[in-house]
Amino acid sequence: MKQQTLAERITEKLETLIVEGVFRPGDRLPAERQLSEQLGVSRPSLRSALQSLAVKGIIRSRQGGGHFVTEALTSSLTDPLLDLLGKHPEARDDVLEFRFLLEGASASYAAQRATEQDCDNLKQAFAELEQAMEKNDRERESKADLDFHLAIAEASHNMVLLHSMRSMFSMLKHNIYTNIGGLYDRNVTGEDLRLQHKAILEAILAGNSVDAKEAAEQHILYVQQALSKLEQQQKRNQRAKSRKGELEPV
Repeated sequence: MKQQTLAERITEKLETLIVEGVFRPGDRLPAERQLSEQLGVSRPSLRSALQSLAVKGIIRSRQGGGHFVTEALTSSLTDPLLDLLGKHPEARDDVLEFRFLLEGASASYAAQRATEQDCDNLKQAFAELEQAMEKNDRERESKADLDFHLAIAEASHNMVLLHSMRSMFSMLKHNIYTNIGGLYDRNVTGEDLRLQHKAILEAILAGNSVDAKEAAEQHILYVQQALSKLEQQQKRNQRAKSRKGELEPV
């Protein structure tokens, strides 16, 4: 077997860090001097590894602006079709079914594998969600909601789950924002949603994978059922208006 050169070992190390989510698509890598010190290697060897990653299309370099993990890594999961799925009302249930499967598994694994740092991240994400709810800031709440679920995916230490969540960030962000608006339009209190997220958090912190999975799934089912009832009521209202001659414009 051919012995790896130092540059090849550095390349492999950086690839591992990207796969594990330490460096995310779009992230700027540390400056060469800092990165070489962190890895304990020479700058010429590091540059050789960075050039190799650039040739593979894993990073891109800007003249005088540093090195960035290319966002093209997630292109297969963020094409225009997925963006349409995230925004189209009729695809809402499909998105929620996807979240049911993905987030239930993420919560279960997180309960089994979360490190002390993961737990701190989850607590911080939940605190931000609570603050957004208290201020009735829907945009901030939707971002905090998604960040909380992404923190769970990180704590799952399953790289496929994590990258699936991250790559579909835009779709899920719109979906969550739309769901939150719909739920509040139905007079569902923020306290209901807060308690659901708290139940997920507490199960993960307690290391109870069964309860964590169930709490995550029940949260998605709650959202799905609430939005379904809202949609049915809206259709009834429009039907009643149509009978009085108030037709909805196309």
